[in-house]
Amino acid sequence: MPTSINAAAAPAVSTADLRKSYGDKTVLDGIDLRIPAGSVFALLGPNGAGKTTTVRILSTLIAADGGQAQVAGHDVATSPDGVRAAIGVTGQFAALDDLLTAEENLLLMADLLRLGKREGRSRAQELLERFGIADVAHQRAATFSGGMRRRLDIAMTLVGDPKVIFLDEPTTGLDPRSRRTMWETVRSLVAGGVTVFLTTQYLEEADQLADRIAVLDGGRIVAEGTADELKARIPGSHVRLRFDDIAEFERAADAFPGAARDDENLALRVAGDAGVDALRALLGRLDAAGSRAAAFSVHTPDLDDVFLALTGDGSTGTALHTKETPR
Repeated sequence: MPTSINAAAAPAVSTADLRKSYGDKTVLDGIDLRIPAGSVFALLGPNGAGKTTTVRILSTLIAADGGQAQVAGHDVATSPDGVRAAIGVTGQFAALDDLLTAEENLLLMADLLRLGKREGRSRAQELLERFGIADVAHQRAATFSGGMRRRLDIAMTLVGDPKVIFLDEPTTGLDPRSRRTMWETVRSLVAGGVTVFLTTQYLEEADQLADRIAVLDGGRIVAEGTADELKARIPGSHVRLRFDDIAEFERAADAFPGAARDDENLALRVAGDAGVDALRALLGRLDAAGSRAAAFSVHTPDLDDVFLALTGDGSTGTALHTKETPR
């Protein structure tokens, strides 16, 4: 479940009119973001929409062509060292040395961050235990499964105790069980006060984790809000009413002449707003008609519908994964 955030707090990440082009191709065309501290923000978009470019700019790996960006209170352009000291980045592929053990990978990162020997060992042990890989601490990373490699990769990101973590498609290629474990890891990070900037191609992942979601298409943010807010923008909400008695069914059908009938299952599909007030009015209308439904269910558009409505049908190379909820 998304976390509870304080929207009035100073943002952990903010951008204004962020722009980036490669030759004649505009990748980012004026991106404005404001991400509260201690939250999960998900950036969705088709392949080539600019998700990874956004992460690379915010993590100081490349420079923007224009606009402003701040991360953890530091300007990306004028204070890149301050940004780097406050962030952790996990790319699409695990950045591990396969010849080293899990512990040695963590100690290497501690050395690169210039932690003292004692502090580095303490931090490595803490992270090995936190990510459930202490029992394989002395095994080489080359022997790890995809899920274990991802956990070790994120553990390495946390050696420097960052305030903001960029996760660029962190669960791509993972099986459902490993993806669930990764979701739990992200939730625990946010519970500890870390801000997570997530790019993903799994819509259900954004729905499960993100406090706010932005959809990036054609170099621009075409929609932003909570998952529920984005779903509410797309038409298609309806209530399905099911009846046990044909007389009840026919009276309800007369009360809702525009409803789609399912005569075989004695069910009606009533289009309209699926909010509480609308549902109360619908049930009142049903009661006034002298009919009582045996059961009802509310159906609203999901993020699949939102994405397709906002970015097209995927004919330009979209490769978004849907319906991948781990069970």
